[in-house]
Amino acid sequence: MLYNVYCDETCHLKHDSSNAMVLGAVWCPQSKLREINERIRQIKKRNNVSETMELKWTKISPAKMDLYKDLVNYFFDDDDMHFRGVIIPDKSKLNHVRYNQTHDTWYYKMYFDKN
Repeated sequence: MLYNVYCDETCHLKHDSSNAMVLGAVWCPQSKLREINERIRQIKKRNNVSETMELKWTKISPAKMDLYKDLVNYFFDDDDMHFRGVIIPDKSKLNHVRYNQTHDTWYYKMYFDKN
């Protein structure tokens, strides 16, 4: 079975303003992509949001709380969608020298690690 994988991260740069970092990925079977996209369009429409508007979790406001609740509920109700996240609470504790790697190499390892 073929899957579509969508990745995102926050505060992944070594010297940004945050100690914490999160890497996340959502994936679904390619065969279910149209169905999932249609359901998300329906959720947007029901919540008076443009179909083409990109949804940003950092932009949640009380006015759009129902939209985000609907999306979260849909995600957990649909067995075809999956999520994995890696939380790094303090990037300053990463020991790249010990593992003979750069911060960038470590970052990509986290995305491609199978465990």
